[in-house]
Amino acid sequence: MTTRPRAKADRHRTPAPSPDTAPDTASAAAPRHYAVVGAGMAGVACARTLVQAGHRVTLFERGDGAGGRMASVDTAFGRFDSGAQYFTVRDARFALALETVPGLCRRWSANLVRVLDAHGRVAEAALPSLESHWVAQPGMDSLVAQWARPLGDSLVTGTQVTRIEPDALDAARWQLRTAGAGDSQRVYSGFDAVLLAVPPSRARALLEDGKLSRTISRQVEPVRIAPCWTLMIAFPQANQPTMSHLGPQWNAARSTHHRVAWLARESSKPGRERIERWTLQASATWSQEHLRDDAPRIEAKLLRAFSEITGIHATPAHAQALCWAEAQTQVPVGQSHLWDAKARIGVAGDWCIGHRVEDAFVSGLSLALAAL
Repeated sequence: MTTRPRAKADRHRTPAPSPDTAPDTASAAAPRHYAVVGAGMAGVACARTLVQAGHRVTLFERGDGAGGRMASVDTAFGRFDSGAQYFTVRDARFALALETVPGLCRRWSANLVRVLDAHGRVAEAALPSLESHWVAQPGMDSLVAQWARPLGDSLVTGTQVTRIEPDALDAARWQLRTAGAGDSQRVYSGFDAVLLAVPPSRARALLEDGKLSRTISRQVEPVRIAPCWTLMIAFPQANQPTMSHLGPQWNAARSTHHRVAWLARESSKPGRERIERWTLQASATWSQEHLRDDAPRIEAKLLRAFSEITGIHATPAHAQALCWAEAQTQVPVGQSHLWDAKARIGVAGDWCIGHRVEDAFVSGLSLALAAL
């Protein structure tokens, strides 16, 4: 990076290795084989830490690549960050890890309006913030993808883990049943431990309601995560010679509108295409109420709210809605990770401690260190 993110002092967190630093205590241990399920920020941070400690890892991801909710969508009008909009750097370990990808992340001068009322009026003006907002470029998924690249063939994509069970040839180890493209099925075996970096609903299913680890299942059960409908819209007409800008002067805002909780002008982020693009994230309550609505209905409702808030009444050339079934943590686990040493099963995710990007990183790192 051109400027190193500064982490706030935290007396309750002992500095630990970044994904590119092997713990000294692990070097003397015999190499083990870990299965990590989920290649979002938590899963990749966990897998990288284990590999750097000299162990073998197989990282399973049901999608096409690493990223999780640090997702970006490519369109004919440019890229949208469909999940995490930015990240903060409060933890020293996260700051050290970011130094391994110099130039990949940049500060976003979001000109953030703290709160807008239901009609787009500023209810609480922006104040000078000591905390920077950071984005990866050209999209938020670039950071996780970069950290996952050294894993090579250890990252198995397009593969969903459907069951965890004792290894058929060695009961002291685990094997994973998976489903892939075209209903293909496969069994991966010989794992000394299984580490889950997935949303709580999937963690509950894989843990089989306590069958594999009663302790972890009991701690995961109370976790609640709200859904989030997201709308991505583009206005290429704003980039014509006769029109240089649409709508308000701010680039990001939190809103008290009953439908919309967050708005961001994607084209204001560094390293992005200049075509005027906006991303809206609906409120948790509204998203839950309309969870089963179809995308066209959601697009129409959120576009109406967007016009009310911003005063932009032009018809977008592109509109796309998608829903994150589990997006913002409402009730977290309350600790950085869960690890059952006897069962050799662990769980990590931002939802263990919050919903920030760095929460996911800290959780994955902490689980890896516990498993070591």
